[in-house]
Order: sequence, then structure tokens, then C-alpha cells
Amino acid sequence: MTRFYPLESSVLHSPAWFVPFDEFAQRARAADVSTELERFDPAENAWVRQDTPPIRTPSAVIAYPELGRRRGPGAQPERFRVRFGAIGFAPLYPADGEDFDASLTGVEFTAYPYDDDTPPAVTGEPRVVRLLPSAAYPYGPGVRTVYGVVVAHGVPVANALVEARGVTSRDGVAWLERTLTSAAGAFRLALRWEGELVAGPPPEQVFHLTATERPGRTGALDVRLPAERNSSHVIEIVEQ
Repeated sequence: MTRFYPLESSVLHSPAWFVPFDEFAQRARAADVSTELERFDPAENAWVRQDTPPIRTPSAVIAYPELGRRRGPGAQPERFRVRFGAIGFAPLYPADGEDFDASLTGVEFTAYPYDDDTPPAVTGEPRVVRLLPSAAYPYGPGVRTVYGVVVAHGVPVANALVEARGVTSRDGVAWLERTLTSAAGAFRLALRWEGELVAGPPPEQVFHLTATERPGRTGALDVRLPAERNSSHVIEIVEQ
């Protein structure tokens, strides 16, 4: 059974606490989110999987408050990282405001030592972990999607960020849809909003898709709907 504790007491000294966020539904997601914790071993220069279970609060926060509890003057900070998983989703590891990089494989943090008398030198801050729809996301009936693959020199690019953004014509509200490619470079992107209107006949909407592997390696493609809705699209990553 999942352990639930009040947020105020359980994560007071947690080196990290996370809020998984379903970006498609625009709400925190508590159910069916798994985590895998790893500690960096300097002697082996490798990440080692840990058995420490997380604490989950009623407000969907995931925390590891026991990681830094170590006594003695020789206790040193330790590096950890957490990988997230949820069926139909792909975790976006860069934090909000950070540049995207497909090579990131988890959220890293440092656990500073503390005990009952001495608080940690640095306290953890809340971190939203955005869960984007994956290529296998079960979109409901009526959700318009486009699909395809992201490649670089003909080779599929895994974990690339695919985005489409625009502004509604009626009220000027900005919108954003995004997804991450599969291990085979495949993507399936929802387009729930209106694109750039193009006069017909027949009238169409143009959506500007971008794909990012890392800073300086991006690609772009325009998709015209409804004409190209059932086409498989290829976005080519190029060096900027």
C-alpha cells in the first residue's frame, strides 16, 4: 500500500520533493506514477540503483526525506537522481526554464547530511516533473493528432521534444502542445487548438511543428490540415 503522510511533517528535511504533472490534462497526477532512485558512486563512477521507497502525500508530492539522515562530522553530501514512469507518458526532465536536452535520463539532486539536532546545509525545493503524452498515449475520441518520426541524417532520434504552438484567432489565447519521441523516434502529437488559417478552396489550417534534440540541434515542419492529417510526417534535425 502507498504510504501517505502530511506534507508539512514528512518532507521538512527532504533533499528533493517532486510533483508529477499531467501536461495534457493540466493537473497533478498521483496515481500510477512510478519512480526509480539511483545514487552516484564516485568510486565506480556509475549510478547505482537504490531500494529506498518514496513517500507520497495526499497532494501528489513524492519525497525522499530519509536520504540525508546521517550522523557524524564526516558525513558528506551525496548525489542522487530519480527516473519517473507512467503508462502512456514520457517524463520531461529539464526543469521549467531550462534548455531541453534529449540525453537527460532523470532529475538529479544532492542530499545534504542532517540529524535530529542539525538541519541540512541546503534544503530541497519543490520541483514539478511534467509528464508529456508519449507516442502510445490513449487520446480520447475526437482528439485530432498528427504522427511521424524525428530523424537526424536518416537515423531516428529518441526522446526528442516535438512542439506546436500558436494563438487562437477569436480571443488571442496562446496554446502549446508537445510530446516526446519514442526509442524509435516516433511521435504522435495532439492538435486540439486551431492553427494558422489559410483561405481555400478548401480552407485549411497550418501548424508549425518543431523538434529539438538539444540546443543547436533542431528541426521544423509545417503540417496542413485536414489535407495531411493521415500522412506520416518526417522532421529532420539539423545543426544550427
